[in-house]
Amino acid sequence: MKIATAAVALVGLFALAGCTTDPNVDPANTESPAAEEEQEWFDQEMYDTQLAQREVAPAGPEDEPYLQHIDAEMVDTSEFASTGAKKACFANASISNPWRQTGWITMNQQLQALQDAGAISEMETRDAQDSDDTQIADIDYFIAEGECDVFIISPNSTAALTPAVERACETGKPVIVFDRGVNTDCPVTFIHPIGGFAWGIDTAEFLIDNLEEGDKVVALRILPGVDVLEHRWAAAEKLFNEAGIDAVDYFTGADPAEIKNIIADELATGDVAGIWMDAGDGAVAAIEAFEDAGVDYPVMTGEDEMSFLRKWQETGLTGLAPVYSNFQWRTPLLAAQMIFAGEEVPAEWVLPQSPITAEELDQYLTENDGMPDGHYAKFGGENLPGYPEVWQQRQMP
Repeated sequence: MKIATAAVALVGLFALAGCTTDPNVDPANTESPAAEEEQEWFDQEMYDTQLAQREVAPAGPEDEPYLQHIDAEMVDTSEFASTGAKKACFANASISNPWRQTGWITMNQQLQALQDAGAISEMETRDAQDSDDTQIADIDYFIAEGECDVFIISPNSTAALTPAVERACETGKPVIVFDRGVNTDCPVTFIHPIGGFAWGIDTAEFLIDNLEEGDKVVALRILPGVDVLEHRWAAAEKLFNEAGIDAVDYFTGADPAEIKNIIADELATGDVAGIWMDAGDGAVAAIEAFEDAGVDYPVMTGEDEMSFLRKWQETGLTGLAPVYSNFQWRTPLLAAQMIFAGEEVPAEWVLPQSPITAEELDQYLTENDGMPDGHYAKFGGENLPGYPEVWQQRQMP
C-alpha cells in the first residue's frame, strides 16, 4: 500500500474530524453561531427518517454488523463485474483523531484479508490532513493517474468535496463514499451509520429523561461545518428546546484545557446538571473539570471511546455512550469486492448505530480489555487478521 500527501497542502484549522469551509464561521473556542444560521442544518425529513431507522431491525448477517443495512434500495452493479484483483484508491480526510485512527487500523486489516483472498491487489491512499484543498488535489491526482479500479472517498467536508467526487464519477469507475456525505448521488454507494440526527435524538432523550425542566446542559462541540456533527447538535437542540432544558453550546476544538475552562466558567455562574458532546474527544477532561471544582458529576453523554467508558465505570456517573459505528471502515472495501462481483449493494448503505448503555458497559469493557484509551469499543474487527495485537499496539499502517 502506498501512502502519500499532495505536494501542496493547506493545513486545516483543526486536526480533527474535518474543518469548515465557510469563511463566516469563526472556529475559535466560543459559543456557536446564531440560531438562524444553525437552522440551515436541520432537515425535518432527514430527522424523521433517522428517528424511525433507530427502531428498524437491520437486514444482513447477524454477527457481521458492517455488512448489515437498514431500509436499503439495492442497485445493480453488473456493469462493473470483472475478474482479477483490483486496485483501490482511497482519498482519506485524515487520521488525525482517535476515531479515525481506530477505523484506519481496521480498514487496513480488512484490506489484508481481501488481498489474501485475491480480491484487492493494493490500496493507494492519500491523506488530506484535514484540508479540503489537499483532498480535492488528491482525488484529481488519482483521476489523472488513471490506475484506479475503484475510488473510495471519506470526504473532509460536504460542499467543498462534491465537485471532486463528481469528477471521479465521470471516469466511469465505481465510486464509494463513506462516513461524511457529499451533495451528489453519483457514487455507487454512500456508506454511513444511521446518522447525526439519530445521535442527537439518542443523546438528548437520555439527558432529558434524567434531568428536570430548567436544568442547565453544556454542549461541547468539536467544530462547525461537518454535516454529521451539525446534525447531531441540530437534533439535540430541537429536543432540548422542546423539553425546556437550558442548553448552551461551545466549540472546543476537542482541546482538554479549553473544555476545562468552559466548564469551570459555567460552574462559576451556577449548577451544570448535564454535559452533551458531539464527539467523545475530551470527555475525560469534562469529567475532571467537575472533580476539580468539587461538585457532583453531571448526567453525561460521551462516546464509545475507551477513555470515556473507563472513566464512566470508575466514577459511576449517569452516562450514555452514543456510537458512530467505527466498523463502517470495513464496509467500503467489502462493497468494492461485491461491486466487482456484480452483486447488488445499497445505494445508501445505512449501517446500524446503537449506543452503549449502563447495562452494557461492563460487557464492552471486558471485550476490549487491553485496548488503549483511544480505541473505540464498537470497532467490529474481532474476526480480522492481527486481532487483538494490532489494535492494542496501535500499529498505524
